[in-house]
Amino acid sequence: MQCLIGKKIGMTRVFDEDGKMIPVTVVQTGKNTVHQVKTDETDGYRAVQLGYEEVTEKKVNKPELGHFKKLGSKPTRIVKEFVLESSDQDPKPGEQIGVEVFEGVRFVDVTGISKGRGHAGTIKKYNFQRGRKTHGNTNVRERGSAGANSYPARVFPGLKMSGQYGNERSTVKRLEVVTIDKENDTVFIRGAIPGSNKGIVYIKKTNHGK
Repeated sequence: MQCLIGKKIGMTRVFDEDGKMIPVTVVQTGKNTVHQVKTDETDGYRAVQLGYEEVTEKKVNKPELGHFKKLGSKPTRIVKEFVLESSDQDPKPGEQIGVEVFEGVRFVDVTGISKGRGHAGTIKKYNFQRGRKTHGNTNVRERGSAGANSYPARVFPGLKMSGQYGNERSTVKRLEVVTIDKENDTVFIRGAIPGSNKGIVYIKKTNHGK
């Protein structure tokens, strides 16, 4: 099992053996609690349910509290289920898991909620080219025509237009794990991790190349 829940702390830099500077994002994972392990016999598939950031009982709703009490584990603010693809190193309920699971792992997929940028135009959202400011042109940052005339007399679905930008689930694949810090339970990842600082991210060993 090579997956964890963490919190994006910010950026820093590390130096390799040759003295080359590598920009990295620091993710604080702490100790993830194994709430539940699902198997083919009981649930029809294999998965592990991890918890992050322990909280008091009054900070979770009644269905979650009942779930935690049934499993005999402490309530956590974040609960995430990861599918297990192999039977190697199956976790046990109540076990505490840290960054050591990424020891020897080179690439990971990171999922988070991207930064919300509100209602944005097509230039900011899709990198559209703007119109010229000379020769009497008045269409500078407007999108332009959105459809034809009497036929088809409608706008085709999926057309790129202005609208909500960001604040959505995003996964960046095959990011490089530069190093891990077992003492502070942090992992240093090179690449663009979605979300703002202090945002929750889900890290999982990638299957896209070695």
